[in-house]
Amino acid sequence: MIFRSRSVEIASVMQSIANALAELMSGTQTLGWLDLWQLFFHFALLSFLAIGGAIATVPDMHRVVVGEWGWLTDAQFNGSVALAQAAPGPNVLFVAVIAFNAGGLPGVVAALVGTLLPTTLLSLGTARWAEQRRNTLGVQAFIQGLAPLTIGMLASSGWVLTEPTRDQWTCLPLVGLTMWLMVRTKISPLWLIAGGALMGLMGWI
Repeated sequence: MIFRSRSVEIASVMQSIANALAELMSGTQTLGWLDLWQLFFHFALLSFLAIGGAIATVPDMHRVVVGEWGWLTDAQFNGSVALAQAAPGPNVLFVAVIAFNAGGLPGVVAALVGTLLPTTLLSLGTARWAEQRRNTLGVQAFIQGLAPLTIGMLASSGWVLTEPTRDQWTCLPLVGLTMWLMVRTKISPLWLIAGGALMGLMGWI
């Protein structure tokens, strides 16, 4: 009886592990090879537009992952970005969280390889050329021209992330206050994220 009881316990544990691994692999969707290739290819294209960091590509990621493909809801997408931004680690971490929630580990691999591989190869290929010509007029003009483009793309990302709460009167004033604090003070963004989370828990936004 003891042996049978122990066998049942082991089988139950193994089943729980198998279920957890299955959930880990699948995410909210079961993505086929065509879906994974589509994810890889689109994120690879977006990586060339990641001026100012991968976060600048959030609007188009939202357009395809939520709007066109329907793999995540607005709340799931925004929650993925918020969780990744609050966690320690590189800025590109939010790509992995979005992809994991959409397609599990296969989605993470497809999205991260697509995001990192093309621009890494491009950077390695052009680094020496750019270093030798960094003081030329053309290179300086290119660098200065990226500044307004970066600001616009980041502003667009922020606008997309306000979508779930944009109909509440507190949303835009809080966005304005947050921008003012970021520009005018040295408060860590983590405190602002924590404040936003607290307000959400209290039902203010």
